[in-house]
Amino acid sequence: MPKYEKISNEIRRRIKEGLYSPDEPIPDEISLAEEFGCSRMTVKRALDVLVSEGLLYRKRGHGTFIVKSAMLNGLVNVVSNETLGLTNLLEGRKVTSRVITFEVLFPSDEVASHLCVHANTPVYHLIRLRNVDGEPYVIERTYMPVHLIPGLNETVLHGSIYHYITHELGLTIAGSHRKIRADKPNEFDRQYLQCAPDDPVLELEQIGFLNNGEPFEYSFSRHRYDKFVFVTVSTRR
Repeated sequence: MPKYEKISNEIRRRIKEGLYSPDEPIPDEISLAEEFGCSRMTVKRALDVLVSEGLLYRKRGHGTFIVKSAMLNGLVNVVSNETLGLTNLLEGRKVTSRVITFEVLFPSDEVASHLCVHANTPVYHLIRLRNVDGEPYVIERTYMPVHLIPGLNETVLHGSIYHYITHELGLTIAGSHRKIRADKPNEFDRQYLQCAPDDPVLELEQIGFLNNGEPFEYSFSRHRYDKFVFVTVSTRR
């Protein structure tokens, strides 16, 4: 992991654990560079990551401050441009996966179109329930091309697929295209997410792509409304 990512992860942890006052600027780049034993440019790059995530903002002449709305209690704060995966997003909490479906099949025309593959290209079809500290949070239905993400197995599915893609396969996840919508709970939501019949569900439709532009994931993640907040960050340059 690059040095700037380690620094951004550590500062993110400090922010989420309340180690920095939300009413005061965080330590300046020179102080942080001395603390982490790196260049000021490395620190700036680490802080840029957190600014783009909506955790920090810069106030000219005054320093870098925490975005208070990013510290909402009890909700998973998902920034619209964040492609971390649930395990990284909830670092420090116990995230477990229950595999409901794991199969290889030929994709429908719609799935093939979103993954930019032929209809005769084998793809994984996965359905997983993601629990956080023993409580159901999200149910995921995912399609991935077998040739692009080889070696997927039950062991990987019970952990972090994104960790496997980046650390075991050595691929770089560049980003995603997302659609977020509200929906009524379906049978799966009621059974696995323990939703009441009148609970709304947040559905995230996502196409994830690698740094060569190739789609590696087409997924639908259905989130419990009381566990997540999705945030869009808009900054004026």
